[in-house]
Amino acid sequence: MPASPNEHPDAPRLSHAAPDGSARMVDVGAKAVTSRWATAEALVRISPDLERAIRGNAIAKGSVLEVARLAGIMAAKRTDELIPLCHSLPLDGVDVAAEVMEGRVHLTATARTHARTGVEMEAL
Repeated sequence: MPASPNEHPDAPRLSHAAPDGSARMVDVGAKAVTSRWATAEALVRISPDLERAIRGNAIAKGSVLEVARLAGIMAAKRTDELIPLCHSLPLDGVDVAAEVMEGRVHLTATARTHARTGVEMEAL
């Protein structure tokens, strides 16, 4: 693929883009199986009313943070189905934590595997 006018000719190319620009799944077959982990985090802004409701466990459908934590674990387990071009990985573990802070929720997710490719997308 030719370099764009704003791109240096020696700049690294995206591994998921074929020379003709089409999307492709990267072949990791020649890579060694190694222990891998990744952690992602986010801060989600919330209103004072929502913060009070979460802290007081006043949401009619139950604990918002527990539902978010379980949804994060479920999403990590299905990453290869939800995100195109991701490899199927045998996850050794996934931890998701949610902490209410003033005006926001702090989320962290860590995924672990022994595989030929990383678990960054699963952590996200």
